[in-house]
Amino acid sequence: MDLWIILRDIVISLGVSLLVGGVFSRFGQSPIVGYLLAGMMLGGPGSIHAVRSEHEIEAIAELGVALLLFSLGLEFSIERLKKLGVRPLLGGAAQVLVTMQLAFVGAIAFGLGPREAIAFGAMIALSSTAVVLRILMERSEIEMPHGRMSLGVLLTQDMAVVPLALLMTILGGEGTPSEIVGDIGMLLLMASGLIFGLFLLTKIAVLALGTLTLHRNRELTIIFAVVTGLGAAWASHAVGISPALGAFVAGMLLGSSAFATQIRADVAPLQVILLTLFFSAAGMVADPVWILSNGLMVGMVVIALTIGKLLVIWAIFVTFGQTHRVAAATGLCLAQVGEFAFVLGSIGRGNGVVSEGTYALVVSAAIVSFFFSAFLVPIAPRFGNRVASLLPSQSRMSDDMASRPMPPDVVIIGFGPASQIASRPLIDKSVNVTVIDLNQDGVRKARQMGFQGEIGDATQSEVLEHARLAECKAVLITIPHHQSAITILEHVRRKAPNAHIFVRSRYAVHTDNFVTIGAHSVAGDEEQVGDKLGNSIQEWMDKHAAVIEQEG
Repeated sequence: MDLWIILRDIVISLGVSLLVGGVFSRFGQSPIVGYLLAGMMLGGPGSIHAVRSEHEIEAIAELGVALLLFSLGLEFSIERLKKLGVRPLLGGAAQVLVTMQLAFVGAIAFGLGPREAIAFGAMIALSSTAVVLRILMERSEIEMPHGRMSLGVLLTQDMAVVPLALLMTILGGEGTPSEIVGDIGMLLLMASGLIFGLFLLTKIAVLALGTLTLHRNRELTIIFAVVTGLGAAWASHAVGISPALGAFVAGMLLGSSAFATQIRADVAPLQVILLTLFFSAAGMVADPVWILSNGLMVGMVVIALTIGKLLVIWAIFVTFGQTHRVAAATGLCLAQVGEFAFVLGSIGRGNGVVSEGTYALVVSAAIVSFFFSAFLVPIAPRFGNRVASLLPSQSRMSDDMASRPMPPDVVIIGFGPASQIASRPLIDKSVNVTVIDLNQDGVRKARQMGFQGEIGDATQSEVLEHARLAECKAVLITIPHHQSAITILEHVRRKAPNAHIFVRSRYAVHTDNFVTIGAHSVAGDEEQVGDKLGNSIQEWMDKHAAVIEQEG
């Protein structure tokens, strides 16, 4: 298809998603619902066919999920991932197996054949990584116990996509047992090589960036972020692994580097665009006419899947020692059909295992469950608390709460000589200090002084959010560039309205401007220089007063 036609369709999809998503957001609902509706209206069966590049847009939009997992990987370094423990991963594996078994029994009861019943179970066993993680990250709940459990289950499900795809192939009778075993062995070998290759490349790239002055070469981290995130997704797809999982591994390998905060901020705009396209493209898969004509059946399947998955995940995590509160909240977050149902369904339909009717039913149920999830995931914590209040109390597990670092008491933005002098009273005190600076030398000096140092451009709100600015008590802004300092001050006033703000003003003429915007204390370079020079002159006068009088 012509490139300009695809570009036109992308612009139309984003524009209508903006309008419809904005309407839903205006009334306090998730914009994801608007994006899905926009896609259903614009393209696919039963739509107005304003967009005809559905498949091309869907292929591009899958990169949004990969970048979402890449950003999440930057939050979860290898050390933090270890702290998740094996419980979420084991719970995810158990959930996939139990859900498949129950779905198989239900499908057989409704007249499907054994092979198609197994395929149906595989299609509905997975939950939606894109929907759940997007909402959890928007609400800053990924660090909460139910958020961590959901993340572990979703990662396990992403790893399960490959064996489930192989299962669909086996059900279709394609390939001999020896060929299938060989394919599995080659896949594992290539996956191991991919992880090792990503490890080496990220280490080399971080060393290369470490020799550059990022505050003068801001475009370098942007290029690096896009190349790493999208490159990992492509490499994973090339070896037959979920692109999202490969991107997560790449992000996780970078998560321990000093550049993680800035990379996450740089990739965020592209991630938002591609994820919006993803949800719009997902809406285009659905046939609203088919859904309406089979509304009772679709509704019953969605209700059964939502309640069934909720109960399965709830029971599994309670069995593994989690509290009812966390287990129930996790179950509600994951009680939907995931986007990989489209992929598995396409494989099954292509080899004759899945009928057109079953495929349409699963796809329709997935889209409808996306709509429900936009409302259910945000209320998961309240649902968990309600469940906990109705059931007998449990002793909490020691790792039930996140081993999350303490929020900063003081955030220092810019760490040149002025900041280093001003921060001396904070050294060796019981005060958590986070320093944000684009200059690596400043961050290195901050860490030598015992502070937490992060490389980042504080004019980007994502960098401040990552530093947990909203939870701090005081902020010191020492950026010499006036307009940058103004931008940062405006972000701080909006995100941390109760924090006490100290600002450095290079020129006295800007002092009133800083105070008007919301600074509590402003120190001007000109006044400080004048006072210093005045004191020096006075000392010289006092020392040489007698000589001056004689010469006078």
